[in-house]
Amino acid sequence: MFTLALITPSRAVELWRLGKPRVVSLIVFCAAAGALMATPQWSALPNVILSLLGIALVAMGAAAVNCLVERDRDAVMRRTERRPLVKGTLTPLEAGLYAAVLTLAGLALLQTFANSLAMWLTLGTFFGYAVVYTRWLKPATPQNIVIGGAAGAMPPVLGWAAVTGTVPAEAAVLFLLIYTWTPPHFWALALYRQLDYQKAGLPMLPVTHGPAYTRQTIVLYAVMLYAVALLPFVIGMSGWVYLAIALWFNSGFLWRAIKLYRTADEAVARGLFLYSIRYLAWVFGALVLDRVWTMAITHF
Repeated sequence: MFTLALITPSRAVELWRLGKPRVVSLIVFCAAAGALMATPQWSALPNVILSLLGIALVAMGAAAVNCLVERDRDAVMRRTERRPLVKGTLTPLEAGLYAAVLTLAGLALLQTFANSLAMWLTLGTFFGYAVVYTRWLKPATPQNIVIGGAAGAMPPVLGWAAVTGTVPAEAAVLFLLIYTWTPPHFWALALYRQLDYQKAGLPMLPVTHGPAYTRQTIVLYAVMLYAVALLPFVIGMSGWVYLAIALWFNSGFLWRAIKLYRTADEAVARGLFLYSIRYLAWVFGALVLDRVWTMAITHF
């Protein structure tokens, strides 16, 4: 029986790992950027923080469900073979209860301190990732990450909706930015982990269409991402501070994608994957920095 009395320090660490905290930290950061872009009102900060906590809890719940559903596939992949359910340090029942508690607590926070729209959108995101993507799309089609990427692109929309109760065109631009970033990010990973995906029977693009086709597609997406990343400046959401940072990091992304296409080097693929994580953090950080800079200039 899973009780609080059984949560030892080591078990608490395993539960923490089950929720993929590093991935969730980037999710919450992007949600926070969406919230800040929605309003500069510091009086709303306590509710925003509690809303972001709600988003974080639901994201960790979805991650736990992902680990629960994929535990057999995780066992044959080097990248995931040390996850708690694979090692047996947690049971499926414990993982399911943990996911349910986190998800319900997060949704309750959003309903209480944000609004119904944010709560329902977050629930829909949970379903999109934990069920539609993990259970149905991932094992079914090499376009899994393109279709399922819609769930992963929702954090800034959730942050915006939590603050305003609306989803305007500006929030859709932030959604599009992550949505376009997602395929090349995961395909770079799949290129240097291709054997893992083959052993797990997952139809990732390098497995079904080959590395050469995948590298070419990554370049095409890098070009599209470059264009999408300029939209916040084009529509007046952000200013020159954002534009300068976005140009720099998109140029770096495109250069690495082209280098990967030319060299077919797994080390370059790994470098692009790691760079893409920094890229997303810096681009959304640039949105926040630009907004703070604009607020400071306006104030003074």
